[in-house]
Amino acid sequence: MHGNTSTSRAARRLPAIGATVALAAGMLVTLGAPAAPAAAAAASATAAAGATLPFTSVEAEAATTTGTKIGPDYTQGTLASEASGRQAVRLAAGQRVEFTVPRAANAVNVAYSVPDGQSGTLNVYVNGTRLAKTLPVTAKYSYVDTGWITGSRTHHFYDNARLLLGRDVQAGDKIAFEAANTQVTVDVADFEQVPAAASQPSGSVSVVSKGADPTGQGDSTQAFRDAIAAAQGGVVWIPPGDYKLTSSLNGVQNVTLQGAGSWYSVVHTSRFIDQSSSVGNVHIKDFAVIGEVTERVDSNPDNFVNGSLGPNSSVSGMWIQHLKCGLWLTGTNDNLVVENNRILDTTADGLNLNGTAKGVTVRNNFLRNQGDDSLAMWSLYAPDTDSSFENNTISQPNLANGIAIYGGTNITVKGNLVSDTNALGSGIAISNQKFMDPFNPLAGTITVAGNTLVRAGAMNPNWNHPMGALRVDSYDSAINATVNITDTTITDSPYSAFEFVSGGGHGYPVRNVTVSGATVKNTGTVVVQSETPGAATFRDVTATNVGAAGIYNCPFPSGSGSFTLTDGGGNSGWNTTWSDCSSWPQPGQGNPDPDPNRNLAKGRPATATGSQDVYTPGKAVDGDANSYWESANNAFPQSWTVDLGSAQAVRRLVLKLPPSSAWGARTQTITVLGSTDGSAYSTVVGAQGYRFDPATGNTVTVPLPSGTSLRYLRLTVSANTGWPAGQFSEVEVYQTA
Repeated sequence: MHGNTSTSRAARRLPAIGATVALAAGMLVTLGAPAAPAAAAAASATAAAGATLPFTSVEAEAATTTGTKIGPDYTQGTLASEASGRQAVRLAAGQRVEFTVPRAANAVNVAYSVPDGQSGTLNVYVNGTRLAKTLPVTAKYSYVDTGWITGSRTHHFYDNARLLLGRDVQAGDKIAFEAANTQVTVDVADFEQVPAAASQPSGSVSVVSKGADPTGQGDSTQAFRDAIAAAQGGVVWIPPGDYKLTSSLNGVQNVTLQGAGSWYSVVHTSRFIDQSSSVGNVHIKDFAVIGEVTERVDSNPDNFVNGSLGPNSSVSGMWIQHLKCGLWLTGTNDNLVVENNRILDTTADGLNLNGTAKGVTVRNNFLRNQGDDSLAMWSLYAPDTDSSFENNTISQPNLANGIAIYGGTNITVKGNLVSDTNALGSGIAISNQKFMDPFNPLAGTITVAGNTLVRAGAMNPNWNHPMGALRVDSYDSAINATVNITDTTITDSPYSAFEFVSGGGHGYPVRNVTVSGATVKNTGTVVVQSETPGAATFRDVTATNVGAAGIYNCPFPSGSGSFTLTDGGGNSGWNTTWSDCSSWPQPGQGNPDPDPNRNLAKGRPATATGSQDVYTPGKAVDGDANSYWESANNAFPQSWTVDLGSAQAVRRLVLKLPPSSAWGARTQTITVLGSTDGSAYSTVVGAQGYRFDPATGNTVTVPLPSGTSLRYLRLTVSANTGWPAGQFSEVEVYQTA
């Protein structure tokens, strides 16, 4: 899902980064050649997270080829950046890529891309012998444009095509794909041993008996409706074959729709079930629904399920492809179970629990190439409650997040594997972005446990800064729920590992977050990217090969408040802080050399004992001498404090008021104090009167004693001859005398 934002920071472009190709949980792990600026060869990401899958994937760049390897690349809008592992193999006509089969198999699915507007075929060879069968490839379902989504570009370059080989192959055999008549970029191949077609259950009603055409030539819509009506409380049987439906089904309740297996029973329709309510007990399993959706039109219900299946329903063993959304679930779906499905090549979400979901479990599914969030909960109208996304494998969401939780109560995200998010999204997002009202923010306990994120996170062109692999986002309101993030593995994130942000640019706080037991490897920039007020406790978080610094702590908007990171013990490898809030760290850049002429306070978190109206503490570090902080009136003494991020040797302060002559001359009595921990303060310069005069620019310089070192600078104002309050338009802090 998407919302528009124009929150701006300094733009940074991500150079191409080498990264390992790492897929886990039943998928073959292969290593590619790392490229600068990676600090070292990245280790493969292996974890128990993700789905147990019936196939094994092999990356094309790990195969033998006469073509050209492309990537790695993380730049939005490029073919390599949308590929699994950010690498692929481009074949000109006549070139081939040859895979070593990793397991016994009789079927293969290939993720590929062809140039826009073109179609063709891949010739298939087994151990050097060309098969009579070919694999059709087309750009028909690719190159999607969504101009109404701010920051999007043409995307969705890849598609998937599958083939039953008609023979068994064994581990170690060779299968080659040859571009026959057009350029084809091959990304990854999935090898699978497909079991024999299932038999018709006793007592079931076959759609063929009601007139369905298994050749796919005739319209089988009415036959499906008649079978559903006849089988109430029982099973509708979909025999092997291809069935065309020209309109959606509704009134589906108290029935099981069952096929012979997703490789055998195939329903061709872009709208399978569309109904706003159901009494439930609907069970859909073991067939394929393949649509003809080529563009994203959000007003169209071009979904496998649009609306409600009703309580105590299930979806399992399905192959869902070429639709807008897999499941867009509204209404009542209590205790729904969605498991063991494949959802491929959707132009929008894979699954979205669109409010009111209670006790829904989504587990052990495989999702690839979504045009929006792969899995989402959106608490519109009523909160999603006590629901979970568990042990799913998600690859290549190309315009949003792998998993997104937008509001809801007592939600669990556990044991998932997310890889290769491409643009406008993170691997996992825990967010109060509402999109529309009435929205129900995060509440209760949000559990994010045992997830693995590989090459997750992306540059957000709307924010002009990156999104982390795991993002906690107070986009439209403060996060007050308890958020427990445990046992997370983050590998090869192109930017940061953990991000805390208020994505709408309002500076709403993120509170009550605990991160424990995390392993971070080869993160491009920082481990923690904190950009909004709030607090989080980190415990047993270890990091290796950190690209720039451990922490980026620069709340936005400037002066909105500080983000407190509490060290709960057991942390290692990320104790440095990015020192310059006026710039974004680049992948692998490292902290910039200190500039002795740089204002250390600019853009840093500022607080005060009190403020008058809109004249907040951050106005004194925003770089604008015409805006200013003003304390509570008639309440001396008043204090203003800035956090420099780390202990600094400081020799000089420059204090300013607006330079306008309308600001008459005045003397403020100021005490300068410093602290290294934010708790114990000592006097650096005792109370003195400093005269601000517009004739000299309303500027005062305060020299500090040699050897002064502080992280927190506090200015306490006890008198002001011009106004009964403390006032500063800028507080500048320098290392030079």
